[in-house]
Amino acid sequence: MSKLGEVLAKWREDPDFNSGVTRWEVLPASEGVYEEFPACLDPRLCQALEKRGIPRLYSHQAEAVEAVWQGKNVVVVTPTASGKTLCYNLPVINSVMNDPESRALYLFPTKALSRDQVAELRDLTGEMELDLRACTYDGDTEPGLRQAARQSGHIVVTNPDMLHAGILPHHTKWIKLFQNLKFIVIDEVHQYRGIFGSHLANVLRRLKRICRFYGSVPVFILCSATIANPGELARALIEEPLVEITKNGAPRGEKHFIFYNPPIINQELGLRRSSRLVAQKMAAELVSRGVQSIIFTRSRLGVEVILTYLRQSFKTKPGEDSGIRGYRGGYLPRERRAIEAGLRNGTVKAVVSTNALELGIDIGQLEACIITGYPGSIAATWQQAGRSGRRRGTSLAVLVAGNDPLNQFIADNPDYFLHSSPERALINPDNLIILTNHVRCAAFELPFQKEELFGQVGVQEILEFLAEEQVLYESDGRYHWMEDSYPAEEISLRSATRENVVIIDITTPERRVIGEVDRFSAPMLVHEEAVYIHGGEQYQVEKLDFDAKKAYVRKVEVNYFTDANLAVDLKVLDTFAKEQSQTLQAWGEVRVNALVSMFKKIRFNTHENLGAGPVNLPETEMHTTAFWLAFPPETLKGMTPAAVQAGLLGLSNLSSQIASLFLMGDPRDLRAVCQVRSPFTGLPTIFLYDNFPGGAGYSQEIYRVYREIFTAAHRVVTGCRCSSGCPSCVGPEHQVGEAGKKHTLQLLEVILR
Repeated sequence: MSKLGEVLAKWREDPDFNSGVTRWEVLPASEGVYEEFPACLDPRLCQALEKRGIPRLYSHQAEAVEAVWQGKNVVVVTPTASGKTLCYNLPVINSVMNDPESRALYLFPTKALSRDQVAELRDLTGEMELDLRACTYDGDTEPGLRQAARQSGHIVVTNPDMLHAGILPHHTKWIKLFQNLKFIVIDEVHQYRGIFGSHLANVLRRLKRICRFYGSVPVFILCSATIANPGELARALIEEPLVEITKNGAPRGEKHFIFYNPPIINQELGLRRSSRLVAQKMAAELVSRGVQSIIFTRSRLGVEVILTYLRQSFKTKPGEDSGIRGYRGGYLPRERRAIEAGLRNGTVKAVVSTNALELGIDIGQLEACIITGYPGSIAATWQQAGRSGRRRGTSLAVLVAGNDPLNQFIADNPDYFLHSSPERALINPDNLIILTNHVRCAAFELPFQKEELFGQVGVQEILEFLAEEQVLYESDGRYHWMEDSYPAEEISLRSATRENVVIIDITTPERRVIGEVDRFSAPMLVHEEAVYIHGGEQYQVEKLDFDAKKAYVRKVEVNYFTDANLAVDLKVLDTFAKEQSQTLQAWGEVRVNALVSMFKKIRFNTHENLGAGPVNLPETEMHTTAFWLAFPPETLKGMTPAAVQAGLLGLSNLSSQIASLFLMGDPRDLRAVCQVRSPFTGLPTIFLYDNFPGGAGYSQEIYRVYREIFTAAHRVVTGCRCSSGCPSCVGPEHQVGEAGKKHTLQLLEVILR
């Protein structure tokens, strides 16, 4: 019996462990479906594959190679570790073997994935002694290597951010690439949703525009994890017809998938044991028995807290390495690459990670995966679970539920997760703010003809507006760039602001940079007196210089971490659509003013509140879109204003969590605000707004499926065992009042009547 098998056998017999198991699903192993190498592949390439132990292709790989050879755009949608890489590497390498001038552009959402893919390419082509030059081009690429990539790179591997700001604006230096561009590869397509996907669709419009200028018509090869609408998303990104390849031919080993709900430690308040503590305990047992594991958690803070707990559970001698690492954004590139290598060679026994390791980076043959809290979507959960196990042998995935309504719904309804289709990925490329910004970038790159389409969208009004603003000038029916500034540098593809706040350790006179956070998150994470945790070590923020984008921290040892509160004010600016039944439903444009007002100190292990303090930082303002639902007086049947307020608070706590079940977004992508008497509707109203400038399409989708969302919310509240409210349903009693659960149910029944 394997080491993992021993742990599973022990857990099967342990009544304490099984008391928290709401489902133990065993996904059986399956055999692969194979096909011979397509006739279009060069024999030398087939021989190189055979030398690497690949005598045949999986059916989806062969289908993709054939379709691309016929000049068709394709999207390949198969699970993690199903060999999607060969679906694009084989056509690209084959093309270079037949035509040394052939070029390809690879897009990956992260730098780590880019470097991993270049290593894979070099391994494969090294077998053939082929002069194929694959170059990484990102912010870490040295100047000398950048020139080599421009001049002679057969395959340029980059990310959307670098394409947007570092390649397209300088296309005149990339003439050889754009004149000979045969393929554009976009991997991890499911990551391009919401604001990021909306930006990428516009970056691809600019890319295709430049390709047309240089006379190339590249074929798109896209790869995605399983989502509900891969073809729809891929077509929205590239605005071209394509072939969907969804039948997986790869074999799969047996996987145990355990849904675990931590025990209730306070029946009256409905409080459960912390999911972080439960995950740490499971991970400690797996690691102590030699099972290499990955522990996913939702936030940077979660990584550092679990990492701290896990290292404490293994007593090591001074200078001895525990083999346990953290992995998240904010770590420096060299640090991240060392961790990836340690996972592959086995020196790293366990890694605690955010979703940064959810993607297809090669991290070896991990046996166990613990997911601390529902990742926010069915697709993301399967993606994380797929990081353990490969094509042979038994593997384990455990989903440890958190205390919030969304997690409790999944824990109590595992069939919903196991048998539902993954969510639809939503993008809104025609968001006016995003579209206008990319028209500016495109005009910098090449002049616009009058009435020219941008992708499939008419932008004449935007061009005229930019001419009025003296950003462009018109001459002979063409719009030319006239500003001195460089527009792409001002536009971030991933967040509301471009600049990151650098974190500087001032413990010693040398002062060193230990990490960074985006400008929008800085007030929450690195306000003065915050405890910032990095690599399991604690740092107290001495000063946040918001204007200079620097946070100064000093190493400390305290028994608590900090968590900040956000206060929000919302005003409706425009209504796009509305309808009235029992209640009034609408969606439209809103302005959100947000202020981080205070922070709490939370003790390690017990998670009790040790006190609070103020945060003195400026208010931020954002224009976005929102869904709102208002209750006319006649529907409330005499509920007092206090009862309505309690019910609205409960709905707010529930709705943003439950809505993410129906959207392929993180619950943090949505925010809820309630107003007992809204200045706009004059009625008790709840708002759900997209937590992005300009909106990302979530509120419009909520307007379409709001009844399904509130039906699921009703199931959460009626299924919860608390008496008057708890964090697992409508929120704790001290927040919503003694009858908060009752009043929330009253409002839900009005909505669903």
